[in-house]
Amino acid sequence: MAATDIPGGPGRPKASEERLDAIRKEASATGKVVTGAGQAQANAPIPGAEDYYNLPLLKPPTWTWEVPLYFFIGGIAGVSAVIAFVSSIFHADPGMVRVALWIAFVGTFLCPGLLISDLGRPLRFLNMLRVFKWRSAMSMGSWILSAFGGAAFLAMAANEIIIYGIQSPLLPPVRWIGEFLGAVTGLLLASYTGVLIGATAIPVWHEHRRLLPGHFLASGLGGSAALLEFFGFLVPATQILGLAAAGIETLIGFTLELRHGRVEAPLHHGKSGWTMRIAGTLEGPVSLFVRILWRDSAHGRLAAAGCFLVGALCSRYAWIWAGRASAHDPQAVFESQRVVATDGKTAH
Repeated sequence: MAATDIPGGPGRPKASEERLDAIRKEASATGKVVTGAGQAQANAPIPGAEDYYNLPLLKPPTWTWEVPLYFFIGGIAGVSAVIAFVSSIFHADPGMVRVALWIAFVGTFLCPGLLISDLGRPLRFLNMLRVFKWRSAMSMGSWILSAFGGAAFLAMAANEIIIYGIQSPLLPPVRWIGEFLGAVTGLLLASYTGVLIGATAIPVWHEHRRLLPGHFLASGLGGSAALLEFFGFLVPATQILGLAAAGIETLIGFTLELRHGRVEAPLHHGKSGWTMRIAGTLEGPVSLFVRILWRDSAHGRLAAAGCFLVGALCSRYAWIWAGRASAHDPQAVFESQRVVATDGKTAH
């Protein structure tokens, strides 16, 4: 076959060459695809193709409703163990110590159940205990929850035996050891969930990786104090703890409101944004002002406690929903990576 017979070869008719030159000139001048016979319409997408700049780069979290509830209950249970230990040291009301230990113990039953429900099979939770990786927040969290459960049971059981009048010189040291280990692991349990989600590539979580552990810990503190108040312990200690937690959450809420940008968008817009604002308002300013204005009223303190508990629960779901929205936004990922790269260059 001669070269002149090949379509598009050197032997193309002069009219075809002129047509190609015209197409090139028009495309260069307008920046658009030129329409014509056998050609796609101007600016029309290629069939089956997508704009890959708008495709999600990260896999969103697939956690079900049980995980945010686990974050909430785990925080309250962990801080309750701390309150029980500190109350024992200062010889506070034994009744409040007992209730705080029971709150911690009940939490150790609910938390594994919620995790197993999310994982689907109990064996998957047990498999996480086969290895110990101190650099993995999930691995450490599994071991922290297991250690906390053992310590909470030891402290609660020893305390109940003492209350029922069984005398033994071993019981007080055993109770003290259980309370001490429960307080240490309880602090870790209440805060590690913030480390867990912050140690990911999801922009809105990674951006607040330093804020989240303290935020979850303060939320657990206020939730534990509020629950003790619902059990009737309207004492100065629970009031002080409630005021401190509400004050911290108020500052955190203002901090989040002042921060803007593509990465922060899920905290201000959509379902996650509205839930975050409602949660921050309830466990922050509303709870704080109600405690201050009606500090001498039992109904006022209970109202503040209820507001804080609802806000703390909503905040856990808001953070999970914000993570899903952030993972679906590729531009937020690009912005977050640029910030990380800039910080790295600055550090060097």
